[in-house]
Amino acid sequence: MATYNKQSPYSKTSKIGDYLGLMNYRSVINDDSDETYTIESRYDMRPDLLAYDRFGSSRYWWLFAMRNKNTIIDPIQDFRTGVTIRIPKIENVR
Repeated sequence: MATYNKQSPYSKTSKIGDYLGLMNYRSVINDDSDETYTIESRYDMRPDLLAYDRFGSSRYWWLFAMRNKNTIIDPIQDFRTGVTIRIPKIENVR
């Protein structure tokens, strides 16, 4: 298995030659104490900016899609002003 940055959504995905294998999604624990957040206009279609402001790194943008699978299907297009999501705690990322 290839080695990826621990912040990468692909960290559990195998590499076959020069290509990635089928994506092996990372788990994000659904915790009742996760914050409920309504996306503000400054973050419209920009999960990377919210990730930077919340976690100190834009590389965690994918956490929002993993934690809100029923709300965010497309991690960019569905990340819209007024959509309410749950923000996971960074320590709940396995």
